[in-house]
Amino acid sequence: MAHVLLIEPDRPLAAIYEQALIAAGHTVDIRSTAQSAIFAADDHKPDIVLLELQLAAHSGVEFLYEFRTYQEWQDVPVIIASQVPAHELQLSNKLLKEQLGVAGYYYKPQLRLSDLLRLVNDTVTS
Repeated sequence: MAHVLLIEPDRPLAAIYEQALIAAGHTVDIRSTAQSAIFAADDHKPDIVLLELQLAAHSGVEFLYEFRTYQEWQDVPVIIASQVPAHELQLSNKLLKEQLGVAGYYYKPQLRLSDLLRLVNDTVTS
């Protein structure tokens, strides 16, 4: 199906996401930092990125800005699943969607695993 770049610093949660994504037929590359995610994308271009915004050293927003500077990654959809509620983020929906290519923004405490899998499947098949 799709190669998923999962950027999630919470290791137990990353393992749960990984198991579910693999069971759904996807391959998964888990990274916990923005810089290691850039290196991973350089090694194997992802079909989709699942991103937590709260990362060590560089934030998920900084990752997005850097990720989008590379021509070959500008068309890769990004789904944000974050502990940061959307209303607390200081970026507009227009900036997230149109300039940073965010396919969706979801608050993790309200996101069920089945919904996340559906979002990934719907995004990579559209």
